[in-house]
Amino acid sequence: MDNNNLSFDHIHIISPDPDAAARWYEDVLGARIASNHEVRGAAQINVRLAGMSLLIRGQRPGETPDLVSPMQQFSDYASHNNWGTDHFGYTYKGDLYAWCEELKTRGATFSVEPYEFNPGTVICYLAAPDGVSIEIVQARDT
Repeated sequence: MDNNNLSFDHIHIISPDPDAAARWYEDVLGARIASNHEVRGAAQINVRLAGMSLLIRGQRPGETPDLVSPMQQFSDYASHNNWGTDHFGYTYKGDLYAWCEELKTRGATFSVEPYEFNPGTVICYLAAPDGVSIEIVQARDT
């Protein structure tokens, strides 16, 4: 049953360097920094990407967050078994292989290079700052 009162708001990322992380999303994926302010003692940057808000914030006083490497997160294609947020995903309309090559020229690295996940479906995992993994799925021709 759908809950029509519920809608997506944001993805929350904790970063040891929120300014650098926000610039990465801006430089690599073409995101837009919508706001940058302090909340509860830490920088908080609202980054808009593909109609979504990424809230990237720094370490708050008294916190000791753990950092997970997305390169270690994926030792093979099926190792999605971490607690918390495993990844978030986008659909790409176009040639995903070619776009990934373009992303590499902007400094992107991949924890999983593009591959055919199943017939007609190409996916990859982009290694973003702060242990974030972004799945990109090539849109199927319709």
